[in-house]
Amino acid sequence: MKIISGSSNTQLAQEIASYLDIKLADVELKKFKDGEISVKIGENIREVDLFIVQGTSNPANDHLMELLLLIDAAFRASAKRITAVIPYFGYARQDRKVEPRVPISAKVVANILQATNVKRILTMELHSDQIQGFFDIPVDNLMATPIVIDYLNSLNIENGVIVSPDTGGVVRARFIAKRLKASLAIIDKRRPEANVCEVMNVIGEVKGRNCILVDDMIDTGGSISEAAHALRESGARDIYCVSTHAVLSGDAPAKLKNAGFKEIVVTNTIPIPASKQMENMTVLSIAPLFGEAIRRIHNGESVSSLFI
Repeated sequence: MKIISGSSNTQLAQEIASYLDIKLADVELKKFKDGEISVKIGENIREVDLFIVQGTSNPANDHLMELLLLIDAAFRASAKRITAVIPYFGYARQDRKVEPRVPISAKVVANILQATNVKRILTMELHSDQIQGFFDIPVDNLMATPIVIDYLNSLNIENGVIVSPDTGGVVRARFIAKRLKASLAIIDKRRPEANVCEVMNVIGEVKGRNCILVDDMIDTGGSISEAAHALRESGARDIYCVSTHAVLSGDAPAKLKNAGFKEIVVTNTIPIPASKQMENMTVLSIAPLFGEAIRRIHNGESVSSLFI
């Protein structure tokens, strides 16, 4: 077994390798002046069970192209099996046609990946589970909840309630609430009519409670920040923000700061530059989850217990 890393999240790849007590295999990555990407695997990988760690976060297109070239290089170097380890799967939110004459981009990415002879996908918290069905190869979709739940337990938050910022995240919120033995609340967002501001209705008892907003990702920070304001208007005490993927596009850090969260908890599926980190931000490492999944896949063991 060997692990190589693309340029998207080298720190996470190093942590995964450390968990497995191995060194990252040598790889040379270049970008020419015209924007073309060049990759070269610097050691023998013939008949090796190879895992390529490369997320497709910003800039998603460069990272995706780099991953495709790494897979093809490994295939042509006669790797025994190639597994793409994608901590953050870009284009996952474009998983269906929402209007005429638009692509299903997540399906396009799945098709392209399979065309490079990758044999397995290992990822974390796809925006929608249906994306697994876009592939004709095995897809292991890990969940960050075991690490998140352990951390939340360590905070000893009293009188807590888990809150889903929208109806789409209820399953995730309910699962965490059950494990923490906490109650559940939901924010129902509705727009009464065109060109009228969205109304947020809080379903559940949050007055005087410590609220933990949970979501799969924070992109612009708008929705989660508005949810925090709605909770505060409903009488909530401290409000925590928990998310797996910290995309943090544009002025997301400013919105999160203005939302007044007690603490913002994210994972390192996407590297967070120093300019976007905040004093009240805690970054949890999901390297142990990926490392254990890789070990089990390599040894032919079950990984289902890691999906909880």
